[in-house]
Amino acid sequence: MIEVRVKDAALRQAAGEGMDAFLQVFINATKEAIGGHLTAENMGELNTHQITLLAYDMMREEVMEGGFVQLIHNGLGSFIFLNPFAKVLKLWGLKDLSKMIYNVRSLFSQHHEEIEQDCSDEEFMALYEKFPEFEEYDDDFVENEETWTEMMARYVDENIEKFATIDE
Repeated sequence: MIEVRVKDAALRQAAGEGMDAFLQVFINATKEAIGGHLTAENMGELNTHQITLLAYDMMREEVMEGGFVQLIHNGLGSFIFLNPFAKVLKLWGLKDLSKMIYNVRSLFSQHHEEIEQDCSDEEFMALYEKFPEFEEYDDDFVENEETWTEMMARYVDENIEKFATIDE
C-alpha cells in the first residue's frame, strides 16, 4: 500500500477555506502518491476509502462539466457504475447519491455502447438530445453537489486515518 501523507498546516488552511478545499487536500495528496492519476495498475496500492474519494472527485468533475453522458463518453462509466462505488457511498451516509448512481447505472447499461463510441464534437453534442433521460440526473447532481461534497468532507474528517497520515 502507498502511504498518502498530508501536511497538518495544509489541512488547517484548507479547513478555513471550506469543505471543498479540505476535501481537495486529500484528493491532491492521494493523486500525488500514485503519480498523478488513478490507473488499473496503481489502484491496488490504495484502500477502498481512497479509491472512493478519487471516484467521487472524477464523477463530480465530469458531471459538473458535462453530465453523465460526458462521464460515460470519456470512459468512466464502468469505473463508476460497475464497481462498489455506490454501495460504499451508501455506507458513508450518502444514501441519495448512492440511489442516483444505481438509477443512472441502469441507463448506463442500456446506452453505454453507443455513448462510448468515438465521435466528432457535433455527434457528441447530439448525444444529449438522443439520451435526454440523463438530464434529470445531471440536474439532480448539480443541485445537490454542494451538500454531497460537504458530506464527503465530513466523512473524511471523521475518518482521516483511513485516507492519509498527517505530518506536522
